[in-house]
Amino acid sequence: MTESSFEFGEEPVATFSTERSRARPERDAQHTGRDQLNDPDRRNLKVLFANKFFFRNGGSEVVMFDEMELMRSRNADVIEFSMNDDRNAPSRFQSYFVSQKSYRAPSRNDKLKSALSLIHSPEAVSKITNLIRDERPNILHCHNIYHQLTPSIISAAARLGVPVVLTLHDYKPVCPVYTQLSNGQVCTRCADGSFEAVLTRRCANRSLGRSALLWAEARYHALAGSYHRVGKFIAPSKFMYEAVVRRFGAEKVVHIPNGIDASRIEVSTDDDGYVLYSGRLSPEKGVETLLLAHAADQGAWRLVIAGTGPLLEELQRKYPMAEFKGHLTGIDLERTIKRAALIAVPSGWHENSPLSILEAMAHGKPIVASRIGGIPELVRDDSTGLLFEPGDVSQLSESIRKLLVDRHRREALGRNARRIVEIEYSLQAHGAALFSLYESLIGAAGLHKKVGS
Repeated sequence: MTESSFEFGEEPVATFSTERSRARPERDAQHTGRDQLNDPDRRNLKVLFANKFFFRNGGSEVVMFDEMELMRSRNADVIEFSMNDDRNAPSRFQSYFVSQKSYRAPSRNDKLKSALSLIHSPEAVSKITNLIRDERPNILHCHNIYHQLTPSIISAAARLGVPVVLTLHDYKPVCPVYTQLSNGQVCTRCADGSFEAVLTRRCANRSLGRSALLWAEARYHALAGSYHRVGKFIAPSKFMYEAVVRRFGAEKVVHIPNGIDASRIEVSTDDDGYVLYSGRLSPEKGVETLLLAHAADQGAWRLVIAGTGPLLEELQRKYPMAEFKGHLTGIDLERTIKRAALIAVPSGWHENSPLSILEAMAHGKPIVASRIGGIPELVRDDSTGLLFEPGDVSQLSESIRKLLVDRHRREALGRNARRIVEIEYSLQAHGAALFSLYESLIGAAGLHKKVGS
């Protein structure tokens, strides 16, 4: 699953209680929006970021933390809303964070309570309402809010007159199981907002109970209009844009590519000749396709697997010729990417805009990847890498061998990748587009209030 996926029984059993800090006097919510920008005592833009994890757990968190730094660099005030967790980064707004949620409930009654809180969290609604009233943000920017925070916080902000932006890291608003996969096969039956297919096809790991819960969640938020209260959805890929525009309309969705600061990465044309996969070891990521290609070639080329996930032990047992390095971060990951000859992205699901590809491009590395989802927007065939049909082991093997025997071709593809990431996917360009979007929504909200006052 994606970084925002929900797996029953996978999360730690722990509860952290929080108490609301002493509130400032409640202010009229009508003062949010453009009027607040014109208030001489409150000149700065105030952005409230919401994400269920407040540590770098996956791609959505990396994007959010980068955006928060971009806003601070533009002298905006940043406010955070999340879930309590021992791994969290420090936040002066921690007293507003929701208690840590565990879905490994010991009793039937507890399981029912957990299921209901997954759909709608009264705690999250109460806490974000208090936070908005106390801090008076101009805008709420949601990232991965599903289950632990729930989309109910969108409605809470909207009721207080705060415009909402939601970045789409996966397909949750148009696919209850996030991935547009049904029992391993690509599926878009729920794209128009009718979610019965998740029940009839038992899309959640073939479980009727899990599928019914995700169906109930989707139907609840459809009836409550949670997603329709979003001012703008941000689609990091054109593919994602097309996937959600069918339900919400073009006026609700904007394409803003993810960004990366390539200036901090020094390109090295030297390498140790190995193929690198870096990511989660789960079925939709297609890592077994890569391992099959390696095995079919009798391990003739070196394969390094950096990552962990539910398939780790099984894959280690079945494919002993590959080098499994576990989860790598920081300098270790940087060094591993730098010494790789090429990066493999063998996904079998509709990837959005993988940060792992942008990272590889910034390092000047060619990429061999599946022709699926938003990947071809980044990996341009024979320009920044080579594309193969998802699941095609022989085509993947052939593409890898072509590049491994031709260093000059690898270097040319890597140079193109670096140039494109600098021009089209810079972090500063991402920040400028984001800031412009915020201003337009805040301006529209301010105008609406004047007319309606």
